[in-house]
Amino acid sequence: MRVMAQMGMVMNLDKCIGCHTCSVTCKQAWTNRAGTEYVWFNNVETRPGQGYPRRYEDQETWKGGWTLTHRGSLKLKAGGRVQKLLGIFASPVQPKLADYYEPWTYDYQTLVEAPLGDDFPVARPKSLITGENTKITWSANWDDNLGGTSEMGHLDPIVAKLNDSVRRESEEKVRFELEQTFMFYLPRICEHCLNPSCMASCPSGAIYKREEDGIVLVDQDRCRGWRQCITGCPYKKIYFNHKSGKAEKCTFCYPRVEVGLPTVCSETCVGRLRYLGLFLYDADRVTAAAATPDEADLYEAQLDLLLDPSDPEVIAAARRDGIPDDWMDAARRSPVYALAKKYRVALPLHPEYRTMPMVWYVPPLSPVVDLLAAQGHDAEDRGVLFGAIEALRIPVDYLAELFTAGRTDIVTDVLRKLAAMRAYMRDVALGRDGDPSIPAAVGLDEETLYEMYRLMAIAKYDERYVIPTAHVERAHELEEIGCSLDFDEGPGMYESGPFGEASGRPAPVAVETFNALKQRQTSDSTTPTTASGELRGRVNLLNWDGRGAPPGLFPDGSANGSDGGRTGDAS
Repeated sequence: MRVMAQMGMVMNLDKCIGCHTCSVTCKQAWTNRAGTEYVWFNNVETRPGQGYPRRYEDQETWKGGWTLTHRGSLKLKAGGRVQKLLGIFASPVQPKLADYYEPWTYDYQTLVEAPLGDDFPVARPKSLITGENTKITWSANWDDNLGGTSEMGHLDPIVAKLNDSVRRESEEKVRFELEQTFMFYLPRICEHCLNPSCMASCPSGAIYKREEDGIVLVDQDRCRGWRQCITGCPYKKIYFNHKSGKAEKCTFCYPRVEVGLPTVCSETCVGRLRYLGLFLYDADRVTAAAATPDEADLYEAQLDLLLDPSDPEVIAAARRDGIPDDWMDAARRSPVYALAKKYRVALPLHPEYRTMPMVWYVPPLSPVVDLLAAQGHDAEDRGVLFGAIEALRIPVDYLAELFTAGRTDIVTDVLRKLAAMRAYMRDVALGRDGDPSIPAAVGLDEETLYEMYRLMAIAKYDERYVIPTAHVERAHELEEIGCSLDFDEGPGMYESGPFGEASGRPAPVAVETFNALKQRQTSDSTTPTTASGELRGRVNLLNWDGRGAPPGLFPDGSANGSDGGRTGDAS
């Protein structure tokens, strides 16, 4: 047994409201620059939908992830070295820009400077790639809130698979009539897999998995722009920067994680649906688990890789393998381990790709509650909820294709636990004694059910994000101390698109934000300032980290002799 640590994330899909705040803040922090206009390290998809890029889950077309040979060993679905060599200059199984979307802006200058006349001026869309007029036909969230689903919903690869499986019975498993349709939001980032196919696909060895925390990164010095990693990743979460000629991907905000701060997408999440923490796993068994013959058993095989941080044998092995004691303590308090392994309510995304993804999801239950309430039922009653799970507007079969390689029994067990938690806590909230038969019906006791409720419903900041800091004595193993904002071609360092500095547009706010937060994190002051120490007469909310109330945030009440009650701690 070789114990290694892995930073992981769990997202509770019941809490996602589809606001895209995580996507926008990630974009602002990491990809607001030339060459990455179409890149979204974090995106929020409406399911059912084709996703981003279009139909990325169709591995018969894109050949991502791993498959098994006739001998039972793993091989890349896109082929071995010979196939990679043949496609190194032109890959036929790689998404084109149209599969993502051609990014655009608008000709605001014409709109503002148009002379007075009888016509209304129009800000035509302009391509950020060529600068020419363009037609908007797709985007990273074109499916948002089921937009166009009535016409294009059948193109969702999971919908197509489910409908094909029952077409012989002259019926469709998933319908898109107004009264039959369903939707939920699926936020996605890089999975930072235990068995990453992107890393195995890279001819130059530029992609690597950090030994200390398992975060998968791209070495920009070694990357030669072959783009085989894009083909190899089944989640299509590696992108090509057409300006620098390098591959880029989600970094799990490692500069923040190293100092104990959550990722930007987690920090800014409106629904508080994200959890960060450590997994411990047995590195010696990863390949064997990924090579499990039956796809339906891959979820359990991946779960078996995760080690109990309270097990004396695991503790001894972890110390032998150099994992610090404070990291072991963080692993014992890890919310992601609790949700995935202890309570078994979080599931990996597409385990059948055999990459062993480390971003997990709690499947959504809420639509059944809304449906039952609308029908006049007691939507929180255990009997009603348990009986309705099989009739969910979100078909269990659809969720199973997303999270368990088709195992509907596993998804049903998770949904029953979530339903039991609601039914039990409803009694407690109404001042009644909890019914012990409710948790017993799903294999839990009352104490465990309450712990699960606390973590999923009312957990505080330090319970949702348990992130051990990097050790000074291991600094030589970490990335170079610094930030890409300090260097040319780093995030936010120059204008986006073909217009350049000559366009006269202001510099991206990411530089100002970075310098302001850097100043706050290294001083005792609670006043947010820019690098020059001034707010320039305005309040930039991107610079405010919640500490105190910066001058100018609220209206000045001095004129009427009152501060309006706004001078306290805004946090």
